Amino acid sequence: MNWIDWDLLDEPGRCAALARPAQSRAAELREGTGRIIADVRARGDAALRELSVKYDRCALTELAVAEAEFAEAEASLAPALKAAIREAAERIEAFHRAAAPQAVGVDTAPGVRVERMLRPIQRVGLYVPAGSAPLPSTALMLGVPARIAGCREVVLCSPARADGRCDAAVLYAARLTGVHKVFKLGGAQAIAAMAYGTASVPKCDKLFGPGNAWVTEAKLQVSSEPDGAAIDMPAGPSEVLVIADAEANPVFVAADLLSQAEHGPDSQVILVSESASLLDRVEAEVARQCAELPRAEIARQALAQSRLISVSSLARAVEVSNRYAPEHLILQVAAPRALLAGVESAGSVFLGAWTPESVGDYCSGSNHVLPTYGHARSYSGVSVASYQKQITVQELSADGLRNIGPCTAMLASAEQLEAHRRAVTLRLAELEATK
Repeated sequence: MNWIDWDLLDEPGRCAALARPAQSRAAELREGTGRIIADVRARGDAALRELSVKYDRCALTELAVAEAEFAEAEASLAPALKAAIREAAERIEAFHRAAAPQAVGVDTAPGVRVERMLRPIQRVGLYVPAGSAPLPSTALMLGVPARIAGCREVVLCSPARADGRCDAAVLYAARLTGVHKVFKLGGAQAIAAMAYGTASVPKCDKLFGPGNAWVTEAKLQVSSEPDGAAIDMPAGPSEVLVIADAEANPVFVAADLLSQAEHGPDSQVILVSESASLLDRVEAEVARQCAELPRAEIARQALAQSRLISVSSLARAVEVSNRYAPEHLILQVAAPRALLAGVESAGSVFLGAWTPESVGDYCSGSNHVLPTYGHARSYSGVSVASYQKQITVQELSADGLRNIGPCTAMLASAEQLEAHRRAVTLRLAELEATK
């Protein structure tokens, strides 16, 4: 990990210190993704089968997961794992149901009623990666809020293994959350199939879920097309920023850093502290713990582009964090809530020594599909609201129009929109004439 003294850096140096690993949107990636999307749009299921052979090394006779495969998946899982998946789903549902938007009705003036009604997005597509590791937790994070929102049809794609089967835990989680159809598809081809539809895969209105560079690029491309699909958020590699004080446990801090570094070689982890001693101890502990990990080589690649940042105070540490806008922010300090008020940009925040980021990934109840790569400055994580449309309604009585009509007419006149003004004044004149 690279050691940096924040207070000694000039502005270009600070920009460089918080630079993320370059996201590959090279011409080759853009063009390659575009070709896959065009192929799926042109040839549908036939293209999906060929691309599955090419990229996932599996020959699929049926793209959809059959009912018997769901049953076999459930039977193959250990009871303890199924219980853990159910337990996590219950907590995710409890939080997301409590945090869901509510319908609102307000009288903004006598005789003027303004309401907000909620409608689910009718058909949504969920993407659950299964590259270096299957992610049943992502099926929960995407499927539970979709069910609470009331989406009419929920489609899920996840890559199949070489034997033509999807991960059993992913299938169990998908069925548990009420997903309607699961397809054995991965990569940009899965995104294209859900965005534009094929004979087998329904066309979806909005797509959700993380993925590799090809998946991310495909989501960006289909969301820019008028006949494509909306997406949840821009995404990039996983990341964490930890703020730790001198009393923080270096074993815990190192474990939190490594929990993100093991995601992938392009993940980034940053530790910010006012204690040089703590930075030294964590660096040594990271090396020790990393050597014990099954995914040590992946973690080491991520650590090569990660940072240890020395600052003059915890307040300065929060400034650094807000500038970085991390996907995950861990406050490993004695009084974490004292810093929380200053946090402006983060996907999800974890307070204190006993709150590892891992609990948010799995079962605290919050969602782990979060904005990365600095998008936490303007985006939020997935929630029930992500699956809903908020439609406003207004109704005026005659007195209501009398009350707010003059204001409307004045503003329309100021904007030189005469038809807007007359739509009000003609009605006001009619009301005056029928007094």
